[in-house]
Amino acid sequence: MLNEIDLSRADLNLLVLYEMVLEERNVGRAAERLNLSASAVSHGLGRLRRLLNDPLFLKTPKGVVPTERARALAAPIADILARVRRVISTAEPFDPAHTRRRFTIGTADGFSVFLPPLLDEIARKAPGIDIVVRHMQMESALSDLDERLIDVAVAPFYELPARFAAQRLYEEEFVVAARIGHPFLKNPTLENYCRMQHLLVAPRGDPRGLVDQLLESRNLARRVALAVPNFMLALDLIVKTELVSVLPKRFIEMHAERFAVATARLPFDLAISSIQAVTPKAALMDAGLAWLLQVLGRADCDAESSL
Repeated sequence: MLNEIDLSRADLNLLVLYEMVLEERNVGRAAERLNLSASAVSHGLGRLRRLLNDPLFLKTPKGVVPTERARALAAPIADILARVRRVISTAEPFDPAHTRRRFTIGTADGFSVFLPPLLDEIARKAPGIDIVVRHMQMESALSDLDERLIDVAVAPFYELPARFAAQRLYEEEFVVAARIGHPFLKNPTLENYCRMQHLLVAPRGDPRGLVDQLLESRNLARRVALAVPNFMLALDLIVKTELVSVLPKRFIEMHAERFAVATARLPFDLAISSIQAVTPKAALMDAGLAWLLQVLGRADCDAESSL
């Protein structure tokens, strides 16, 4: 890629510019984060396109999308920049109390219980750090990390390629949630569960989930009367309807004061999920990101519950 290029024509700032445009998918937003004009970013992209002999980013009505070559360059360029940042941070140690940084965390709202303790820690120890939270699909989590669309992914990961580092945050179990006084709560048996009308959180709109597969293995089934894209909407709807839903227990506890929700144990076995913060190992050469991962690992994710 870069090894056949006359490095006298290259500029490290072009790689930083590439990284930012890849993350933002928008020249204007990338320019704002780099404190440059949009025309300066466009000019830099032009230089990089000529250098690499590829369009790199194609215009769309909403911004830009990376070409296949640009996607392939994401991991090696991120590695190069991480190494350079590591050298600089070694010479100039990372100081959380005085740094000005922005980190992007990808997650789903159902696994967001780490945010209050994280923000509390940042407010006390690193007030200059800003956090951007992006909704993340599990299917694209690792590619989002590779392409540096996000710095850290927080989700229940089970198997990870060797190029990623993981920090366990907390254990999450799922429960059946329903409005207070719902008939199911008086008799939470498997037979009764299958009789209920169910709400499924399905970010991609698939009306079948893991529970349906489990029930099918027992020659059982349930009716998914409603599928919604996120956990918060699920909470809002189950308190106003007769629907029941399988939701993360800690997430419910975090929002207990807002929603009149009651819970029951699952009438079947479902593995407890280990929620982890994941980032590319190469990115940990950035002392700031390494610090963030440590803070995430120390965050107390226990929530007071009135359920």
